[in-house]
Parts: sequence; structure tokens; C-alpha cells
Amino acid sequence: MLTKRIIPCLDVKDNRVVKGVNFLNLRDAGDPVELGARYSDTGADELVFLDITATIRSRKTIVDMVERVAKNVFIPFTVGGGVQSVEQIDELLRSGAEKVSVNTAAVQNPNLLAEAAQRFGNQCVVLAIDARRSKARPGHWQVCVKAGSEPTDIDVVEWAVRGEELGAGEILLTSMDADGTLAGYDNELNKAVSDAVNIPVIASGGAGNLDHLYDAITIGGADAVLMASITHFGDFTITQMKEHLRDRGLPMNL
Repeated sequence: MLTKRIIPCLDVKDNRVVKGVNFLNLRDAGDPVELGARYSDTGADELVFLDITATIRSRKTIVDMVERVAKNVFIPFTVGGGVQSVEQIDELLRSGAEKVSVNTAAVQNPNLLAEAAQRFGNQCVVLAIDARRSKARPGHWQVCVKAGSEPTDIDVVEWAVRGEELGAGEILLTSMDADGTLAGYDNELNKAVSDAVNIPVIASGGAGNLDHLYDAITIGGADAVLMASITHFGDFTITQMKEHLRDRGLPMNL
């Protein structure tokens, strides 16, 4: 079994890390560079920075942040939020990001995934999927775009499969229903996507305790677990997470 990854997620708004519930009711969690450096120093395997207001902000703001993070963080990190073109991906990679995630723009223009993968390699392209349970189709999930504010008719599992075919090297899968609730990941969703694709799946949304991380990997089939609330507000350290998962038999990089 491959080593499983612990990945703190930093949602950035107005140069501050924020965290909400179901994408709403945001509260401040700190400076993105300081938080990123702290997680880097304390054993996180990777980081994800999502600029949740990128569509209405200057691109220079996020590029400046990426450059500052790259100088202070010494583990791989992914950047996403409002990315709409191969040129923007190139700019973020040149600024120091290891990977770039795309969501809304990939739905609007799926060829963006193929173009980015051809130019930069699959390993640099992350397909972010914000998923909400479908009321019309029980047991299915629908893709949501524009920071989760706009539902589509696209089936999440079908979109994940197509994303892999187009060139995505990884899927960042967020359950909007579970996000920020601390009630656990949507492992039915995680397993449905993990079983359908051959690329790594990062489970996101709902982590509230250490067993939730274990369940996302063993039940949900995730290759990595993303979390925010339980790390930003001091509930658990990265070391505690890794030791807990290691003690339960999962391979971790300590």
C-alpha cells in the first residue's frame, strides 16, 4: 500500500485563511504564509491553497501570495481558485506552486485539462470537484461550480472519469454536504469516485476527528485526506494524525 498523505487546506480570502460550514459563515483562521510554514515544519505532506474570491480579485494578489509561500514552505503545494487558462497555470507554477487545481474553468472548457497536461505534465494538473448530493437522483452527486454556488447537471463520477481521460493527474473531491460539519467525510462519495478512476483521490469535507481520516482512506478509498477546521483551530496536530493512522496500520511518512 502506498504512503497516505495528510494535506491541510487553506481557503484564502482577502489574504487571510478562512473556514466555514457548507461553504458559508466564514471565520478567520490566520495568515496563509504563516499557517503554511507551520504545517510544513510540523510534518504535513502537502498543502492546498484555494483562493475562494479569485474570480473577482486581481490575479497579482494570488501570485504574490504563491511567491511568498514558496519562500517559506518546503513541501509541495497546490494552488487553485479562479484559474481559467493555461497561461495562468503557467504563471502559478513559475511562481512556485507544485500543482494547480481547476474547477469551474474545466467544466466550462474541458480541453483546458488536456492542454495543461500536455504542456506541464499530468502531475501538475488537479481536477477539483465540488460535489453535492442529488435530490433528483438518490445515490448520485452533482458537480457544482463557482465556489459551490452554482449546481450543474453533470454527474460527479462521470466527470471524474472524463477528467482522468483528459489528463488530470489527481482529483480533489470536496463534499459540499459534509464541508465544515466535523461529522465525517462522505465516504459513499469518496468510494464511488475512487473506484471509478485510476488516479489519486484526495478526500475533502467533514473531518472532525482522527477516525474520520482513517475511514476516508479505508472505507472511502482515498489516497490522501484534506482537512481544515481540525488543524486551523488547534484540535489536532499533524503528528497526532499521522501517529494515529500509523498505529491503525496505514503507511505514513513520519
